[in-house]
Amino acid sequence: MLARLALCLLVLVYTPVLHAHKASDSYLTLKVAGDRIAGRWDIALRDLDFALGLDSDDNAEITWGEVRRRRDAVFDYALSRLILSGGNQPCPLQAGDTLIDSHTDGAYAVLLFTAVCGKELSTIGVDYSLLFDLDPQHRGLLRVEYGQATHTAVLSPTHHNQPIELAEVKPGAAFLQYLKEGVWHIWLGYDHILFLLSLLFPAVLIRQDRSWRPAEQFRPVLLEVVKIVTAFTVAHSLTLSLATLGVIELPSRWVESAIAASVVLAALNNVYPLISKKLWLVAFGFGLIHGLGFANVLKDLGLPNNMLILALLAFNLGVEIGQLAIVSAFLPAAFFLRRSWGYRQLLVHAGSVLIVFVALIWFAERAMNTQLVDWESLFK
Repeated sequence: MLARLALCLLVLVYTPVLHAHKASDSYLTLKVAGDRIAGRWDIALRDLDFALGLDSDDNAEITWGEVRRRRDAVFDYALSRLILSGGNQPCPLQAGDTLIDSHTDGAYAVLLFTAVCGKELSTIGVDYSLLFDLDPQHRGLLRVEYGQATHTAVLSPTHHNQPIELAEVKPGAAFLQYLKEGVWHIWLGYDHILFLLSLLFPAVLIRQDRSWRPAEQFRPVLLEVVKIVTAFTVAHSLTLSLATLGVIELPSRWVESAIAASVVLAALNNVYPLISKKLWLVAFGFGLIHGLGFANVLKDLGLPNNMLILALLAFNLGVEIGQLAIVSAFLPAAFFLRRSWGYRQLLVHAGSVLIVFVALIWFAERAMNTQLVDWESLFK
């Protein structure tokens, strides 16, 4: 059992190191009217440079002139990786203007295009394969607008073909969709998971004379974990709501760097304890920051204008379900193993040191907006 827990921790730590940055995303918006589709596709310049080599003078800066000179190549590359259809009828894509826009994580090329399907559309099919051959972690964030209805989806290598019914979205379907996105976000948000684990590691232990001793009863442990999880939930729900509604807005680079710093401090506290009691205060303080990270994801997914509060509630509830699933799996095993040397030294001490190391790399890379280590090549 102990060996399995240690292995799970190492796998968990190893995986996020490979993808310490904000995930590679593109934003595909389709406005459907009659038999026509007006498209806007925002693709990060860094991703296009990776695929096509836009930086002709190799100065690590991509200018508008460099993008404009490669306009045809950019459109050919992008549109060859997108197939739209109306029912079984293909909808040929026609390239339009090229613009530049800024997102929270940098500059993006904006590709405008149109598609004519030849008949009134009641459904459309979207087959997306941009960058999947170069970066399996890339995601396409799809937003389809039809009248007053808004449909959203996340396109990935395993879900690259998305059929969209253009009828008005029912509240129940929208709720389930955003609930699922919330669950998956917390399960794939490795920095959030490591922060939570850093707070949970010492929950089954009591600090005494610069060493850890096992807690005697499960009930006090459970109550302490409930305080931690509740504080984190209240805090991130607050900033998630405020940021999603536009009350608070901070650059993604600042937020992601602060999240990495929170992981460093939470794990470091297990090695050199500064706070051994009232960890729920730590969870609340850093939860405010993590909520801003959740909000960036939710805004990227796109919110339906007519069901904004419903989508916000569902996503937040999904995050909680995902979080509680992690706690429910970890806590009983940790309490069972709390008396073992391996739990205290291997998981709590060595595991926390490893988390600090990983999170420091995250912080440096996010703060400087660069990649310090090519982890994918190193571990191939």
